[in-house]
Amino acid sequence: MIPSRRDILMAAGALALPKPVVSVARIQNGNVAAAVEHAIELLGGMGAITRGREHILLKPNLVSPEPHATTKPAVVKTLARLMQGARKDVSIAEGSAAASPYNVHGSETFRTTRRELLDGLQQDVFDRLGYTELARSLRIPLINLHTGDMADVKVPRAFVFDTLTIHRALAETDLLCSVPMMKTHVLAGVSLGMKNLIGAYPGSVYQAVRGRMHDATSNVEPSGTAAAIVDMVRANKLGLVVIDASMAMEGDGPWLGPVVPMNLIIAGTNPLATDMVAASAMGFAPAEVPTFEWANKAGLRPERLDEIEIRGESLESVTRKFARPHIVPWAVARASWATREI
Repeated sequence: MIPSRRDILMAAGALALPKPVVSVARIQNGNVAAAVEHAIELLGGMGAITRGREHILLKPNLVSPEPHATTKPAVVKTLARLMQGARKDVSIAEGSAAASPYNVHGSETFRTTRRELLDGLQQDVFDRLGYTELARSLRIPLINLHTGDMADVKVPRAFVFDTLTIHRALAETDLLCSVPMMKTHVLAGVSLGMKNLIGAYPGSVYQAVRGRMHDATSNVEPSGTAAAIVDMVRANKLGLVVIDASMAMEGDGPWLGPVVPMNLIIAGTNPLATDMVAASAMGFAPAEVPTFEWANKAGLRPERLDEIEIRGESLESVTRKFARPHIVPWAVARASWATREI
């Protein structure tokens, strides 16, 4: 059989795959909703993004009940409305890390798998951050990813967990949309769209603050985080990342760093590409972020920024060099933080 011209060109690398697209929208005059809408339009619109997917789950980063360290409700509300406008079934879900008095007593944070504590913790976080009222106003469900009906999902060529236990709502959704706040992180370097999926590890299985997950991952790589992030990404249908960079955290994130204004929304359907652009806007080279290295080891692409098409604001015009976190390997962190279980 004589190869076609296209076969020959592809074999020679002349027909490259389309570059993943990432949009960068500036928030003007405090209008977060308009910036979210513009970022989605630059990707082709919500109808195109969600075509063929009916059930969509929005996953904000609500690590604690502190507004300065969490995804702003206005970003999630705008996305939910756009999805409803596209006639999709929408839910909001999270598995928060810590809140007083549930697994935080004074200055000490505890591990726990106790359902009553995890249920109380999650409802309190939803209430205090305004997500309970948001969900009620939009008539969409809130899901506690820590407890409830679980499902086991196989992870081919896993780094840490060959089988992951996740909430059935995640296993059965058609599209997972990660909506993180732009932050630095003392374990992972940065906390963006992929890192946000640490909140998908249910506390009822892996403990609140994911102690068991970090312990297992630290046997694979020192951050105790990056390899497990990639396993969870591969276990889910993560097809849209929308990064809330209205305000961002630098220094010792994910909750102790100072907050700085960025006034941006960054979005894309390729999670790795979207995170790479956001990290670059924070002044991080891709090689500085362990999660990106492990994603590439798993076969996820891209590997370089020049393999990404950026629409909207130029990366050069929005970049701010963030104060770096003091990186702590999990083997060190575990000796002084969340050492005990309740």
